[in-house]
Order: sequence, then C-alpha cells, then structure tokens
Amino acid sequence: MRVHKFLLTLLAVTLVGCLDSEERVIEEKSQGLVYCAEANPVSFNPQVTTTGSTIDIIANQLYDRLISIDPVTAEFQSELATDWKVSKDGKSVTFTLRQNVPFHATAYFTPTRTFNADDVIFTFSRLFDVYNPYHFVGDASYPYFQSVGVDQLIRKIVRVSDYQVRFELFNAESSFLANMATDFAVVLSAEYAMKRKAAEQEGLFDQYPVGTGPYIYREYRRDNLVRFYRNPDYWKHDVALEQLVYDITPNGTARIAKLLTKECDLAAHPSSAQLSILAQREDINIEKETNLNVGYWAFNTERPPFDDIRVRKALAHAIDTDKIMQAVYYGNGTRAESMLPPTSWAFNAQTSMPSFDPDLAKKLLAEAGFSDGFDMNIWAMPVSRIYNPNARKMAELMQSDLRKVGVNVSIVEYEWNTFIQRIGEHRHDSVLLGWAADTPDPDNFFSPLLSCSATFSGKNPANWCNPKFDLLLAQALDTTDLNMRKKYYADVQSLIMDELPLLPIAHGLRFQASSADVDGIELGPFGAISLANARKK
Repeated sequence: MRVHKFLLTLLAVTLVGCLDSEERVIEEKSQGLVYCAEANPVSFNPQVTTTGSTIDIIANQLYDRLISIDPVTAEFQSELATDWKVSKDGKSVTFTLRQNVPFHATAYFTPTRTFNADDVIFTFSRLFDVYNPYHFVGDASYPYFQSVGVDQLIRKIVRVSDYQVRFELFNAESSFLANMATDFAVVLSAEYAMKRKAAEQEGLFDQYPVGTGPYIYREYRRDNLVRFYRNPDYWKHDVALEQLVYDITPNGTARIAKLLTKECDLAAHPSSAQLSILAQREDINIEKETNLNVGYWAFNTERPPFDDIRVRKALAHAIDTDKIMQAVYYGNGTRAESMLPPTSWAFNAQTSMPSFDPDLAKKLLAEAGFSDGFDMNIWAMPVSRIYNPNARKMAELMQSDLRKVGVNVSIVEYEWNTFIQRIGEHRHDSVLLGWAADTPDPDNFFSPLLSCSATFSGKNPANWCNPKFDLLLAQALDTTDLNMRKKYYADVQSLIMDELPLLPIAHGLRFQASSADVDGIELGPFGAISLANARKK
C-alpha cells in the first residue's frame, strides 16, 4: 500500500505539469489517437537502427515488408510479396511481388508509379552493394542486418521482371526468410531515393520517410511530438484514424499521468508497479503479450578486469537474482535459465547458471588478484522495457550486493539515444540491457547480441568476439535439420555460460496500457506494435 500511495503522489505531482502544458498534442481527439512514447526516434528508417522505441513508432505504421510471420502459427505469410520460392540448394529465393501498391504522397514527394521490383532491389542492395548510391549514407551502418550477417549473405539481387525479384545468396541459410520478415526489412521507395540524390539531399532520405504503410509522415518536433496522417490509399484495408500522434514523454510517471487525464490514449511500457494501479480502473485496458525476450547484465570483456572469466563469474555469483525478480519484475517475469526463453524451440536449461554465493564470489576475486575488490560502473538504461522494467532499481540492488564482496559500483545513466550510442562505443564497464526477438528463430537472439559481426557494428554490448561461438552459429544456419540445429544451439547456450560475456537475468512480459475506448491495438510476440487497425469505439 505504501508503494501505491507513493506512486499516486508522484502521479498527482506530475499532473500539475501536464495541466500547465502550453499545447495540447491533438485538438480533435475523436479523429485521432495519441500515443505517449518514451523517446525521440533516432531515424525514420528501420534499416539503420535497432532502437525499440523508434521501431515501435515507425516500422508497422509507415512501412510494409515482403513477408511477415503469423503470430499464432509462426508460419510465413504474404505482404508485399504474394509468393516466394526457395531453390533446391537453398541459395536463391524468388519473390513474386504484389501489384498496384501505391507509395505515400507527401508534401516533399509525389510518386509517379506504384511499388515494383526496383524498390526491392534498391532497398536491400543498400545493405551490401558499395555502388548503391545510399550504401555509405549514415556511415554504412545497418546494425540489425550486419549483426545477423545478411549484408554478407546476399550475393546479388536479380530483376526477373517488374514484379519478380531473385535473391542469390553465397550460401544457403535457414534463417534468411525469418530475417526478411522482421520489422527492419521494410521496403523503401527507389524513386524517392533518386529524387533526393538528384537534389544532393541523400542525408534527408532516412529522416523524411516514404513507405507503403497505413500512415503517412506529417511532422516531427524533437522532444515534443511525431505526427502521422491516415494513408487514404492503403492497399491492405481502410484505416480508421485520421491521424496518429506520438507525444514524446520520457518520464514513465508522466506517461501514466497523461493516460489517466486522457491526454494520451496509449502509454508505452508501464512499469510493474504502475500496472497494479491501472488494473483497478475501468477506463483503462492492460494488454499483455508473451514475448521472446531476455534481460541481461553484459560485461565489457575487452576492458580489464572484465576480460578475466574469474572476475565475471565472481560478479555473477555476488548477485541475488531472487531479490531482483521480486523488486523489479513483481511476478511479471521468469527467471532466466539460459539466454533463450523457455518458449523458444531451442531452449536448453543451463545447469551451470551462476547461483547466489557471495563466499564463492570473494574466492574468485581473490584468485583473480582482487582480494580488496575494485571500482566499476553499471550502466542502467533510462527506459522501461519488457525485459527490464526498471534498470535503475536493478542496478541499485546489484550495487548493494557487490559492495558486500568489496566491489564498489557507480551507476551511470544517460538519455536513451545517447546511452545506446555510447554503449556502441564500448565506454562502459558493464551494462543492464536486453533483447526482444524479431523472429522465432533462435539465431535472432545470438547473432545480433554476441557475434563478432555484432561487435564490429557496435551492437554487441559485451564487446565479445569468439570464433568458436560464430562457428556454431554458422553450422546451425547451414542446415534445415531441426534436431541438428537444436544440438548446435544447445552448444551455443553452454558456451555462453562457460565464458559468461553476459549474465541472463529474466524474461519479461510485454504490457501496453490504453484507454478503454481504443480498440485494434496489435502487440506482436516478435515485433513492434501495430496501429494499422486501431480505432476509437
């Protein structure tokens, strides 16, 4: 009850600020929907970022993919591609494309043709073709595709006809189609790209988007809002909402306060503590989705003393995970027994998961030459996520535990986009982060987080490159035999525990809070939120 009273007090204080706001985000609420988002978008092109808050805003609202994954059956289903065929040797995939799909008409671009093969070729050749005029725009950084190796997998893309393209691969890879179904694999307009190039404005291409999705970009005011309008020509179905507005509200308490005062219709990532308050209200709906995710504590393995496996294991044994599950997850998470969640088909419970053992931690530190301990930092992400609802609280609990074994911890926080950038530059000692899978394929956990490719692209928070690990991943991808893949992934999970570049902590549930008069919100088990079917009751 004390926690509830404290939260309600915070909400009341925040409400004063909300009511003093100079500008309402949207004037005609009946014609639109306001989503309280947690951070500014880092880009309007999913190819160039893996930031979850950005993907939630843009991926399913502005764009479409060639294929998607059915959330119930996990089978591939058609989107911009109506059909796809894989060659017998697995080294080529031919997509038949949907016809008469229009691109967005905006204040800065009027299309003269509909979607065709040229758009697919432009979109995906940008990842690997140095002759694509956009390859080096944004420092040639395509973090998701580079971390899973798609940029090194595609040999060329052949234009078979106006509505058929063939991806020719260097080798067969069992996860290729799954990667093409992710929220990062959106299709862009080649015609729009060439218009920007002709005007020598390539740098604006990723910031002023043109897609085929249910909403059209209208405006972006940093630290304030993002505004989309309904796409009247959306190929899939009619869109109910006239406009969609993202109210940039980094503070979690402020987001909930705005939801309660009807300034927002949806609020991103309510904390576990807030859920108990919201659940008592009839005018608020709580959506829950089981999600393939993992929250972890990663060590910068290239920085002493974290390059010593004894130190990493000592730190892991010093942490009381049971206390973390109670104080951070509030029963809305499962304690990790592996990098993979139990819902993954490749899950293998690890008997060597470090247990809470401060005496063993002290012994290992002494063996590593740190009998008197040392100083370190834990970077705590400033946003709430499925896999870690409250990184600050988790860091404080760890700080207390580590102090008891002689390790003095400083907690570091930054604004979200700055935080991600500096983690990519490996400025940290350790960091509390996580990952939500984009596909049900286990490779989606391992390659983006711990592969050598992910290290080079700045997306491996452990800064860990292990050739044995990468070889196991390659072997798992080279076969379609499910039992063989399970064996390789079992070895992968064991290797992570043996080397401990990161400590898996928990798997969380994804929650979304919304006004009871909003319907049609879609939370995917391995994808960003979709508001294509959202409407007011």
